[in-house]
Amino acid sequence: MQAKRRLVKGNEAIALGAVAGGCDAFFGYPITPQNEVPEILSSEMPRHGRVFLQAESEVASINMVYGAAAAGLRAMTSSSSPGISLMMEGMSYIAGAELPCLVVNVMRGGPGLGSIAASQADYFQAVKGGGHGDYRCIVLAPWNVEEMYAFPGIAFDMADRYRNPAMILADGVLGQMMEPACIPSEPPAASHPEKPWAANGRNGRSHKNVANSLVIDPHELRDHNRKLQAKYQQMQAECKWDTRLADDAEIIVVAYGITARIAFSACKLARKRGIKAGLFRPITLYPFPAKPLLETAANAKSLLVVELSSGQMVEDVRLTINGKQPVAFYGEMGGVIPSPAEVCERIVEAAQ
Repeated sequence: MQAKRRLVKGNEAIALGAVAGGCDAFFGYPITPQNEVPEILSSEMPRHGRVFLQAESEVASINMVYGAAAAGLRAMTSSSSPGISLMMEGMSYIAGAELPCLVVNVMRGGPGLGSIAASQADYFQAVKGGGHGDYRCIVLAPWNVEEMYAFPGIAFDMADRYRNPAMILADGVLGQMMEPACIPSEPPAASHPEKPWAANGRNGRSHKNVANSLVIDPHELRDHNRKLQAKYQQMQAECKWDTRLADDAEIIVVAYGITARIAFSACKLARKRGIKAGLFRPITLYPFPAKPLLETAANAKSLLVVELSSGQMVEDVRLTINGKQPVAFYGEMGGVIPSPAEVCERIVEAAQ
């Protein structure tokens, strides 16, 4: 089906991208600013013969995802920051049972109920696990509506490849903004990989498949954790990133999501003022593109990290740079979005 360029809202793109990516079942509960995702899927999923169910809570949603993923389906949920927090126990269970699934977080301001304005303060929760135990999620961060459409399919593929939960970490601006994007009027045919581990009936097998995260024996649990950690190391080969104006940059601005777009505009403003600024945008927040960042920043004099938080990704940047260059930080909180001019001023300060 040929894609046509049309005006699309970010949340709509996520929903249509999930259908195009082969989502078999969606379970969710409404919360602003991501409500268009379940709203659109409530009609799109049944139209394509797939499952949509509005659960009674976020806790119920993630456990329904657990069950569907265990049966070998491409299962998904979406929510916003407080709702994602309620899902963390289930996320840990899913990771422990090595089940692939997709979780979408359209972040809002916090802590607590906070506001419905955009935030990036869920970075730690997304990339450091969020729930209990030593587990990790694959985390993708889009920066425009076309990536909001493309990333569900990519996330499903990565989740299946590693039998691991994946998350798309967006924000209230990306969810609510509209811009032109190439999106087919009908989803392409999606193919699913074979899942011989799925608990979907004996089907002639001599053994039974079990989806479980309970391992009582300490030595067996240790070995299981070692297996998981080895898998997370293998994921490092999947890191994705983007650079703009970075080849000759003397200062590298590191940002993701909607903030990266603001930062890119700020880099262009800085260049008009004679400061060679370039953008490094992590696309996978986990695995974090540490080696590409080191290579991009090798000839720079300094770095500036820009986030809609009090400073979270900046810790991973500083760990990566390890003192080779100074790393400055500029963050806004509570749903306040800095302008390119404001970020440009911080670039000027960091470049001095």
